[in-house]
Amino acid sequence: MQHDVIIVGGSFAGLSAAMQLARARRRVLVIDTGLPSNRFAVASHGFLGQDGRTPAAIRDEARRQLAAYPTVTFIDDEAIKAERAEDGFLLALRGGGQEKGRLLVLATGLRDELPPIPGLAERWGRTVLHCPYCHGYEIGEGRSLGVLANGPHAAHQAALVVDWGAVTLFTQSIFEPDAEQRTLLEARGVAIERSPVTALVGDAPNLEAVRLADGKVVRVDALFTAPTIHMASPLADQLGCAFEDGPMGLMIKVDPMKETSVPGVFAAGDAASPMHNATLASAAGVMAGVGAHRSLIMEAVAQR
Repeated sequence: MQHDVIIVGGSFAGLSAAMQLARARRRVLVIDTGLPSNRFAVASHGFLGQDGRTPAAIRDEARRQLAAYPTVTFIDDEAIKAERAEDGFLLALRGGGQEKGRLLVLATGLRDELPPIPGLAERWGRTVLHCPYCHGYEIGEGRSLGVLANGPHAAHQAALVVDWGAVTLFTQSIFEPDAEQRTLLEARGVAIERSPVTALVGDAPNLEAVRLADGKVVRVDALFTAPTIHMASPLADQLGCAFEDGPMGLMIKVDPMKETSVPGVFAAGDAASPMHNATLASAAGVMAGVGAHRSLIMEAVAQR
């Protein structure tokens, strides 16, 4: 069976794209590994109508609603190879077999690479965080917070996080604020520590303090950092999609309708966005679904 659209990735972006196409009565296949990058988060916050629910509960409800549409099919597997084929694209699955679709939507997400400090990974999504809008409120007012520099965006992040608590910026000896940034940080009351963080103190996933290379211990209740990002899937690269630089790494280049540089291939969610947020991922998925539907229509008109 050839599908109108194959969506690779079944989290917020992929399922949002599927909903638009299902409502257009198009044959949609969603291929998903069940390992979204947000699986480390206890809850999803700032997502209108879903605040406080677990990401898994939101996805499960979305799949339940999509299952009511007879043109939607799910496969719980990993797409490991993609290539252009006659009248569309061919995907090979890790579990064996192939699936063919006229168009593709890549909602494959990202893999986060954290700074190489012992204890960060065990606390990721709990007390080591990336987004204050997603998790800052739950930390509580008046807490001691840290921002672990992982690039020049750290100064902006530290100035932002002050609205959720008292902030110390740890430069890690890889980033030194310039004069303009120092003025901003001073105006926002951000303390600066230049000795690198070498260890996290407390029983994970809790965090009590960080220990610095000079032996100093600084109290922090939570630590914000921006991970280096990598594509969670090789499909975009295999298909020849263009990439562009984002603030934390490469991302898939898309146009306003979320089509990539490869005609017939759309991308949405964290893999194609400089900002990683549930609401933004869902909105991008909606646009990708609409863009794919419009592409199907124009293709049919051109063939008449």
